[in-house]
Amino acid sequence: MFEAGLLNLVLFLPVLGIALLLMLPAGQDELVRRATLGTMTLQFLATTLLYIRFDPAVAGLQFETRLPWIASWGVHYQIGLDGYNILLVMLTAFLGPLVTAGAFSAIQKDVKLFYAMVFAIQFAMMGTFLAQDLFLFYVFWEAMLIPMFLMIGIWGGQRRIYATIKFFLYTAFGSILMLAALIYLVWSLQSSTGVLSFAFADLVKTQLPLDVQTWLLAAFALSFAIKVPMAPLHTWLPDAHVEAPTAGSVILAGVLLKMGTYGFMKLGFPLFPDATALFTPFLMTLAVVSIVYGACLALVQDDIKKIIAYSSISHLGYVMLGLLSLEITGIQGAVIQMVSHGLVAAGLFLMVGMIYERCHTRELSAYGGLAKLLPVYSVFFMVLTLASVGLPTTSGFTGEFLVLLGAFKAAWPVYAAGQGAWPLVLAVVAVSGVVLGALYMLRFALHFLYGPVKVPPAGDGQHGHVLTDLDGREKAILAALVVAVFALGLFPDEPMRKTEGAAKAYQQLVATPRAPVMAGGIR
Repeated sequence: MFEAGLLNLVLFLPVLGIALLLMLPAGQDELVRRATLGTMTLQFLATTLLYIRFDPAVAGLQFETRLPWIASWGVHYQIGLDGYNILLVMLTAFLGPLVTAGAFSAIQKDVKLFYAMVFAIQFAMMGTFLAQDLFLFYVFWEAMLIPMFLMIGIWGGQRRIYATIKFFLYTAFGSILMLAALIYLVWSLQSSTGVLSFAFADLVKTQLPLDVQTWLLAAFALSFAIKVPMAPLHTWLPDAHVEAPTAGSVILAGVLLKMGTYGFMKLGFPLFPDATALFTPFLMTLAVVSIVYGACLALVQDDIKKIIAYSSISHLGYVMLGLLSLEITGIQGAVIQMVSHGLVAAGLFLMVGMIYERCHTRELSAYGGLAKLLPVYSVFFMVLTLASVGLPTTSGFTGEFLVLLGAFKAAWPVYAAGQGAWPLVLAVVAVSGVVLGALYMLRFALHFLYGPVKVPPAGDGQHGHVLTDLDGREKAILAALVVAVFALGLFPDEPMRKTEGAAKAYQQLVATPRAPVMAGGIR
């Protein structure tokens, strides 16, 4: 009971944070910042305690709360931790204080409203991961749009209105189709069993014909693929990142994009296993296209935010490849890759924000030789760059290596049995993404940190800025991320033990056909 209550506290602390901000007097911006940081830190500490107490030997949900909400519809307030969400909940809680502290100097307008939006999106993201009732999941899924829309629209760049509308239209369109599919799925469960329920544990037992599964998976997959995003549904992402404030970019890359891959892992593929088997070659192809295409686009960008934005498309393509491999190694690699990308991308976007506060430009061509001017900044930048590349001992290596190993383990038996070479071809092409990742990140570092010293002009257009290296707050933020990157890279065994049971359950659910057998043995 203590852990269940603590999990509810973790979920609702951001709501209490909003209430606290409302009680603070106007004009007390520094007090608002400190109150937000304290609340986010408390949430992280409570989540850490739950992580420690999470028992990987226990199957299913832990620390569960299930209460009637809309009983006549079969809707419950049901939350809990399992191997699917434990690392992602931990990631969300870990990034909360860092996002808050990272915005201390960047946000000077409507400070109280800004941090209220940070609390709101933290609440929605936590709720999406913790929800075990699909109605509750959908409510949190949609709620994420509002604070992110406002963060970009109010504190974003010059083209913020265009970026917010594009972001909203893409995500809302996919969500509407998912809602329609969800309603049909619940109706199918009730018509076949008499049970009216939105609980995932009930819906996963529903038997549907292959053609129905195909349409429903297409609806779910469109919504999740937009959020990942997978090519060709990715075009909203660079605009959102470029126009968003640094905190918005960190939240977007660190956590929000993981909602798409988590949706596939928790809902899309397990609910419709027969349709997943049918679509696997197509989806694996899209995953590999995203890996290579995102890397190629990152290679030719001059806007440093766009480089990291397009790299996200590439890195999350590996997550999809691992999930679709249906190998335990690949599935666990996909989860590690989600967490690793959240840490590394968040760190890189924070560093872009730090240099932008000093120089007010994101054009790569405007910089050069920063290693001589900002040595501490440059060390942190190179560490995160090498983690993004996948240097051994970093989290980036662990995730990508396990995904590729899982992809080859799944593809080789198919090829050896003479059943086709396409999965093996995709696995080989996916390896090229590692090479391309090294190219675009090292090109970024070469132009940014080395060569002749080049600093963007000051306001008069003639004299360069006098740059100062990282202060204590910035060092603490980046040090926390670097420690997490190396901890996950050097000691992945404990996190992987936490997710192993869920990976096996996912593998079994997706690999087991559930379409009813018709006459003649046809599904």
